[in-house]
Amino acid sequence: AAPLRGFRLRRAGSAQKFGVAAGSLRGLLRKGCRLLQLPLAGSRLCLYEDGTELTEGFFRTLPPQTELVLLGAGESWQGCVSDVERFLAAFYSRRDAIVEAAQKLLSDEQAPRRQKLLADLIHNLRENIPAEDREEDSKWFEGLESRFKNKSSYMRYSCESRIRSYMKEVSNFISNVHPTARDAYKRIIDLMLDKLKSVKYNGCYFDRREEEAVRLCTTEGWFSCQGPFDRDDCPCKHSINPYSNKESRILFSTWNLDHIIEKKRTVVPELAEAVKTRDGREVNWEYFYQLLFTVDNLKLVHIACHKKTNHNLSCDKTKIYRKRKQTHKIS
Repeated sequence: AAPLRGFRLRRAGSAQKFGVAAGSLRGLLRKGCRLLQLPLAGSRLCLYEDGTELTEGFFRTLPPQTELVLLGAGESWQGCVSDVERFLAAFYSRRDAIVEAAQKLLSDEQAPRRQKLLADLIHNLRENIPAEDREEDSKWFEGLESRFKNKSSYMRYSCESRIRSYMKEVSNFISNVHPTARDAYKRIIDLMLDKLKSVKYNGCYFDRREEEAVRLCTTEGWFSCQGPFDRDDCPCKHSINPYSNKESRILFSTWNLDHIIEKKRTVVPELAEAVKTRDGREVNWEYFYQLLFTVDNLKLVHIACHKKTNHNLSCDKTKIYRKRKQTHKIS
């Protein structure tokens, strides 16, 4: 028989833990059911941490004193997240009372640090994330034109505005283009503009109603910082939900859609150069379009992760011109 090992057992939703020793999963289940007065039929054990259900093989790999949850027939456990969820649900169910108490404390509070903690608490509890229409959350729309009837349409517009401003910079650069290449440059601008219009200036990036593949946020509207241009992630785990309240909506405008290969320093000058030195070749304008206006080369970053230094990255030389189609001579 396998040596006995001790485990800590609890029921789902209970904070009380019991020490139980057993040499097999079956033995542990039997003892647990007897101790916690649960029918053996249909009962099972899973990890407290993440809800993984135990098999005999998995049980043998567990270190002693692992925390486990005993489930009866039909019960489920999603892991200790469930505990966090329950805590937050209880907290939120008394939200109004907490806001009122915090406001009372804040009115007499002098210390800036404590003022900030209380103000942040009130601010976060006052979020109205699910509301979409103006009637449901009029405070969110304060200071915005009346033509915006819902949050998503405004967020869409704010993303479009950023993309339009990039297009404007590309257009304005024409004065720096070599005079002999200006017509060709203008033709490329028109092609880019048509493509942007057809995709509604990629406003989908900020619209939480869009499909997951094209938006940069969750269905609730949470955005996560994608980190500086030279990192794969955000070291500070910045996140924000501009759909939650007016302050967050305004703060979100300081987040940047940062060009990894820089727009001003690199992409636009390289496009102008490509047009000038094309020498009969066809400029691959769609490659430049992707660099300027799409998430192929744009990262959403918190202002603290937006590095203003020179990125020192250049365009892919093999993509600047279209490949010529091979014409096979018939002998």
